[in-house]
Amino acid sequence: MVSTPNGTGTVDPEMSPAAMAVLADRYLRRDDNGRVCESVGQMMDRVAGFVAQAEDAYRAHEADRWAARFSRLLRSREFLPNSPTLMNAGTGSPVLSGCFVLPIEDSLDSIFTTLRTTALLHQAGAGTGFSFAHLRPRDDRVCSTGARASGPVSFIGLYDAATQVIRLGGRRRGASMAVLDVHHPDIREFVTAKSDPAALPTFNLSVGVTDEFMLAAVADRPHPLINPRTGRVVREISARGLLETIVAEAWRTGEPGLLFLDAINRANPLPALGALEATNPCGEVPLAPNESCNLGSLALPRFLSGDRIDEQRLGRAVRVAVRFLDDVIDVADYPAPELAAAAHATRKIGLGIMGLADTLAALGLPYDSEAAVRFTQRLMYRISRWAHAASRALAAERGAFPRYSGSVWAPLPGGPMRNAQVTSVAPTGTISLLAGTSAGIEPLFALAYTRHILGREFDQVEPLFERLATERGIWTPALAAEIAATGTADHPGVPADLRRRFVTALEMEPYWHIRMQAAVQRHTDAAVAKTVNLPETAAVGQVHDVFHQAWRAGCKGTTVYRSGSRRDQVLRPPPPGPDGRVDVHGTYSGGPPIGGQG
Repeated sequence: MVSTPNGTGTVDPEMSPAAMAVLADRYLRRDDNGRVCESVGQMMDRVAGFVAQAEDAYRAHEADRWAARFSRLLRSREFLPNSPTLMNAGTGSPVLSGCFVLPIEDSLDSIFTTLRTTALLHQAGAGTGFSFAHLRPRDDRVCSTGARASGPVSFIGLYDAATQVIRLGGRRRGASMAVLDVHHPDIREFVTAKSDPAALPTFNLSVGVTDEFMLAAVADRPHPLINPRTGRVVREISARGLLETIVAEAWRTGEPGLLFLDAINRANPLPALGALEATNPCGEVPLAPNESCNLGSLALPRFLSGDRIDEQRLGRAVRVAVRFLDDVIDVADYPAPELAAAAHATRKIGLGIMGLADTLAALGLPYDSEAAVRFTQRLMYRISRWAHAASRALAAERGAFPRYSGSVWAPLPGGPMRNAQVTSVAPTGTISLLAGTSAGIEPLFALAYTRHILGREFDQVEPLFERLATERGIWTPALAAEIAATGTADHPGVPADLRRRFVTALEMEPYWHIRMQAAVQRHTDAAVAKTVNLPETAAVGQVHDVFHQAWRAGCKGTTVYRSGSRRDQVLRPPPPGPDGRVDVHGTYSGGPPIGGQG
């Protein structure tokens, strides 16, 4: 429990100690003496009231009514917005969006102007993404001085150093995504830039690959490297050899990931504004330069009613959440005018889900099953339809987004859209902790683990498993100790149906991670944050297979993480025992290594 100085602060009794620790450290307001001065409910009311101010600009005297509706939704934790909105709304801090993509052109003026904007965004808790593809390669001539260029990787290092300085005074870690096109002459240097585990700690790296490159790798054809300054091919290399280098680095360190640029741009809602080249730190929102996105997620387990999803209640929540996210665009302020202009021109939002693994387990659907994939695809179809209908209803009230006439939506039936992009599935790092659910669409990593947060440890057992095991009379101190030792339900005393429904990430074939991501992507406007977890014993070839499966399945990107390949990983299982079995009991440090929605 966190109390205000006068003792009035109370919290939802379902809120975990770990969640309360994070709330008190990062989210709840403090007085001039540094003491927490609001409760969780008051935080929700603060956010709801501030965001609802947008309503009066469209219809007088509506703000109070919508503030009450927003507050009920947030207090129920059926929906939570991205962390900058929770932290900053109503506090005087202007930035409410979760992520921005910023332009970097081939000039010192552009590089350092963007660096300044990046610092302001990170100070407020937002994430950033960049394409470094327009920078001339290392050792290319700089005509104005006669010197030689230092190349994109050197400037990624500059941005990383600045972010490390800024984050020392912030409430959460600054995070960025660096993307480099696979045709850039410095691509090999980029691919291996994080071979040293200590390198670039505030950046995720992704290679922007094309269908042409992937096909060339399959056929073992040459691949051209092109100087972005001149547009000329400087040399050709083996496409297969480059992909093998990417695979090897991803197996060894977890990076880089792949962005499938052609899949991203086939779904670009505004192709007239140019190709999309970069995403936010966790890859779920491809954006044009200067664009931002307000993210929020529905906590699926809170809509369970017996053995089904209460679709009426979920549909109502979708409509209110879309309105909330659209209002955020109007009440937010931006540290640069071009960011404000881009946000209002396309009004992109990103409504997603969290707690999928919990929901599937509650419904008796093993994550790695056709039934679970079909259920999830149908559910995402409905959520997408409801969200698009809500955006159209807002357009009827308020008008379409200004760039609507040149968008892919304009020729379609159904009427104008308020938002160029409506749905996106984020990793929900911290907000899933606040909601008491599993993260995003990820499977359960372990049934028992220890969270390491803010220098404290919080032991946790998957509550649904414990409840069901208790109801069946099998939950004993001995079983609890076995679960704590291994993290899985794979024990003789656990019935087969319980073992199946609580399958964990490292127990399933990687194929099922891709199947689930692709199923969700089919009904998601932006992209889907998903990590394919592999055991420490996974072969390099499995990473290669995952990359190809994700590309062929139509995913917009993919990230592979082999357990044990980073010292700072989120969940750290012990090494395999003498019998070769992998013990997946691990420790959780909160959120992905960097970035994340929460």
